[in-house]
Amino acid sequence: MQACRSFRWCRRALVITPLLVLAATAPAQGQEAPLPAVGVTVAATEDVTPRDRFTGRAEAIDRVELTARVVGFIEERLFEQGALVKEGDLLFVIEKAPYQAILDQRKAELASAEAEVATAASQLSRGEELLRGNNIPAAEVDERRARKLVADAGVLEAQAAIQSAEIDLGYTDITAPISGRIGRYTYSIGAYVGPDSGALATIVSQDPLYVSFPVSQAILTEVRQEALEQGGQMQVAVRAELPTGELYEHPGTIDFAEVEVDAGTDTLQIRATFPNPDELLTPGQFVNVIIERGEPLQAIVIPAASLLVSQVGTQVLVVDDDDTVEARTVTLGEGGEGGDVVVSDGLQEGERVIVEGIQKVRPGQQVQATPIAEAPGA
Repeated sequence: MQACRSFRWCRRALVITPLLVLAATAPAQGQEAPLPAVGVTVAATEDVTPRDRFTGRAEAIDRVELTARVVGFIEERLFEQGALVKEGDLLFVIEKAPYQAILDQRKAELASAEAEVATAASQLSRGEELLRGNNIPAAEVDERRARKLVADAGVLEAQAAIQSAEIDLGYTDITAPISGRIGRYTYSIGAYVGPDSGALATIVSQDPLYVSFPVSQAILTEVRQEALEQGGQMQVAVRAELPTGELYEHPGTIDFAEVEVDAGTDTLQIRATFPNPDELLTPGQFVNVIIERGEPLQAIVIPAASLLVSQVGTQVLVVDDDDTVEARTVTLGEGGEGGDVVVSDGLQEGERVIVEGIQKVRPGQQVQATPIAEAPGA
């Protein structure tokens, strides 16, 4: 490329060149910008069951703290922390030798007591025979009979001592009283423990679980009134919602209600039992509880992603037959699941509701509407 003939000419060329590029790339006069694309869904009527949502907490049905009932050193620990254990599994072993020795001693004492019984019985039998021939005083026979009774009592005492020693020896094996998941152990092998040592570990049952949740007096009154209108009985289904927002596949059953209302919150504590075979629920976690009551009703259902919340209320944007955007103020009803909401007022069946691209359009603007099922990335 030849060098510029003068500095003024080079500067003029630098100014003109970008203008030529812009002129070449600018849209022709009168050409309109493309319409914004939005993804829409058709407002449809579905069967919706009236429901109420509550926040509850999962609770283990059984929770047991393992403690030592005899003193001694821990010889074995037969579980992994956090593992599932079954009822009857051996978990800890406390040294057995001292308690086995005590049991052997008690058995020897029983043998001695039984020997004394045999001797006393023999002397009593001989004395009764001599008494029949008046060859021994009656007082001597009475004394021998008393010694026999004392010996019999000694046997009973020795037997009781053996039973106590066997119980203590049995306490050296600490087994799982329930099935569940066991937590961390507090003492290691070789530690000296006893009844005052506290919990060695804790077992928490996993399946089934309780979920307790508070219900306000207003909802309770409404439910009771509906039940009275239906003859005193009403079908109620209890569902749980996982942290992912999905409905838990196993329905629950209400099995308990407190007998008094909490004066501080004006709520009644309700408890439901849920199967938990896959351990998707964990004791202690928060759980959203959904109570479905009554028969299904016909209602308009739309995706929750289409809602706009502002000072004027909850709105949705719809596209009319001319592909023009309109704003509608809607009233939400009970029900809806899986990211859907129920609209009780403000929307008609069959209207196209914008779900994708809401933020880039405004009422009165024309758009290019594509069904969300066919929209890219839907």
